[in-house]
Amino acid sequence: MSDIVLTAAVRQNLLSLQGTADLLSTTQTRLASGKKVNSALDNPTNFFTAAGLDARAGDIGNLLDSIGNGVQVLQAADKGISALSKLVDTAKSIANQALQQPTGYSTKASIKFTGTAAAPTGPATAADLTPSALNGGVYTFSNSAGTAVTITVGAAATAFNPTTKAATVKTLDQLNQALALAGVNLSASITGANELTFTSTNDGAGQVITGTAAATPPLTLDAINISANALGGAAGTVGPAAVPDAVSQTARATLVAQYNQIIQNLTTTAQDASFNGINLLDGNSLKLIFNETGKSTLTIAGVNFDPNGLGLAPLTAGTDFTDNVLTGKVLTALNNASTTLRSQASAFGANLSIVQIRQDFSNKLINVLQTGSANLTLADSNEEAANSQALSTRQQIAVSALALANQSQQGVLQLLR
Repeated sequence: MSDIVLTAAVRQNLLSLQGTADLLSTTQTRLASGKKVNSALDNPTNFFTAAGLDARAGDIGNLLDSIGNGVQVLQAADKGISALSKLVDTAKSIANQALQQPTGYSTKASIKFTGTAAAPTGPATAADLTPSALNGGVYTFSNSAGTAVTITVGAAATAFNPTTKAATVKTLDQLNQALALAGVNLSASITGANELTFTSTNDGAGQVITGTAAATPPLTLDAINISANALGGAAGTVGPAAVPDAVSQTARATLVAQYNQIIQNLTTTAQDASFNGINLLDGNSLKLIFNETGKSTLTIAGVNFDPNGLGLAPLTAGTDFTDNVLTGKVLTALNNASTTLRSQASAFGANLSIVQIRQDFSNKLINVLQTGSANLTLADSNEEAANSQALSTRQQIAVSALALANQSQQGVLQLLR
């Protein structure tokens, strides 16, 4: 069978219809997908550039989940520090209650010195110690801070010098004032014509007093040593040891038990301040990655905020809280723990700000990348809708033109009929 022969006019109209149909298909694809570049065949440069931008945006988007978890880890640590701070404040209130308790000892420790200066003109009095054999006595106090405090009995009185830790006193008031300024928990009294007795104050009611002919190295917090020259009475005579007050010590032991409960809760609270298996208060570290290459990172070091890490320890009834000096030692440790917690809270707060800023930056960068990709591939819906209408009209015109081109053949058909 021979090929069907089409006239030139018909063939031209058919080609025009095919071209219009192809353009209409492309326009409809763009309207349906919303993109003018759907494959590398449409525009290789734009297609692969947009694909790279979309891939980077996707990689950064995947990192946002870990960044969000990092924010939660830091917030969990912050909540843990807040709880620990409240527990430490509660422990402070317990220690302050111990300070408000009656004196823990019914009898306090003391030591007596008898002066040996020659030819005294009279007995020692509160207004003047120098007429007695105490004149010229030099007393050196060595306490737990390692500070040697020297006080001399003499007519040329000088105020206590905090630099040299020395004073010369003439009256009993001057002596006691010098002891207070030096931080020595003793009070002096005249117990004989040529006799001075040093007795523990309420603050150091439980301290042990020793007397030697020379100053000794620092002792423990609840001990104090006094030495004197020959005129002052040399080593002195140590009195009976302090006698605990049963009622007061029972109340203080109850406070010790309450304090130890707080210490135990410090441990469990620090252990519970975790998120997704990471606990910055239990020594864990947190590493965050901010970009797709892994070169932009932030490592947040954890801390150990159990009682040992905060410099705190359980107390022992009958040993701790027994007097104000020992209670003050506990309060000092608690104040140091509060300072440590506040400092670490500030550090975690700064890290949290950094992470949140990077999180916000990543979200905005993803939007920039996706917008750039869209600018390369998205179609203008208004333009494509107009193209579709124009192509539909063109297609209808082409169909009419094809019909006109076929009219001559239809005339032949009429003759054959």
